[in-house]
Amino acid sequence: MKVVYDLSEVEKVAKRVINKAKNKTILFYGNMGVGKTTLIKSIVKLLGVKDVTSSPTFSIVNEYSDGDNIIYHFDFYRLNDESEAYDFGLEEYFFNDNWCLIEWPEKVSRDLLPSEASVIEIDIENDGKRIMVMR
Repeated sequence: MKVVYDLSEVEKVAKRVINKAKNKTILFYGNMGVGKTTLIKSIVKLLGVKDVTSSPTFSIVNEYSDGDNIIYHFDFYRLNDESEAYDFGLEEYFFNDNWCLIEWPEKVSRDLLPSEASVIEIDIENDGKRIMVMR
């Protein structure tokens, strides 16, 4: 699925992502500032979370709940090496039925990530529109 959108349409794009995801783990690729966190915040909101969401850049993972379900938002940007992912028990987060939304997945080995995850790549055009490809 390929979508071109501007930030005013992010909620509509988030709905499509939720509906098209092949499972509840999604890997978000894209340069700094393309809107990965913005899209994830919209997905989390649409999944029913009322809490304020923020990027887990410094904590590596934020946990949200809609009252019944848990949503994990990972940001691996600040990982210095893969051992840090093992230290906080990364694998344990993936072996459940919870949503796992992962920014900067390229900072860890592909072997650590679920093989069945959906992949989203976001880029930004000169006019500010985002190009999102989901596979």
